[in-house]
Amino acid sequence: MQSFNLQTQDLRDLNAALQAQAEETNQTVWEVENPRGSHAVAVGLNAPIEVNVRGPVGYYCGGMNQQATVHIHDSAGPGVAENMMSGTVVVEGDASQYAGATGHGGLLVIKGNASSRCGISMKGIEIVVHGNVGHMSAFMGQKGTLVVCGDAGDALGDSLYEARLFVRGSVKSLGADCVEKEMRPEHLALLTDLLAAAKSDAKPDEFRRYGSARELYNFHPDNAY
Repeated sequence: MQSFNLQTQDLRDLNAALQAQAEETNQTVWEVENPRGSHAVAVGLNAPIEVNVRGPVGYYCGGMNQQATVHIHDSAGPGVAENMMSGTVVVEGDASQYAGATGHGGLLVIKGNASSRCGISMKGIEIVVHGNVGHMSAFMGQKGTLVVCGDAGDALGDSLYEARLFVRGSVKSLGADCVEKEMRPEHLALLTDLLAAAKSDAKPDEFRRYGSARELYNFHPDNAY
């Protein structure tokens, strides 16, 4: 196990060491102490390693992740797991704005609450939030899944494309072109797998599904000037 203390060691050195790991590395577990809200911790990783961050982080922790598991044992600032491609990012506490933004793949688990625009422009990422999400979550979501075990704020799924949204609690309002949809067996199966992966005790049949009405795909002559 490798240990890094950001109170006495440089963040650039940490990221350089993590990014240098090869797929067949023996240094598979890393411990990061005293992050003290540092930005861009453990970004751009591309190896099947595990990074445990023992404290709160600032912007973009775990961004552009591939293959790695980044476990934040506290809360995260804006843009956690931004543009993630694969692997797993787990936040034990709360996450600030636009968690999982533009993510193409992998799994993001937030065990607390997520702020506004969670999953904005998501492109294949799977996001499970144990608590609530703020307004305009999954705005312009194109692909992937957002699972909310609590409540959702205003304008959920505004201008949504083909992303799948599941909410266990209440939805304050739906955004443009987002509608409630039928929950079919394949959606219950998907939820079962994601809830298990996120270690949530929520039951799939407690959720409602939302998706795109596909009305924004086409030009309507009545809207012309």
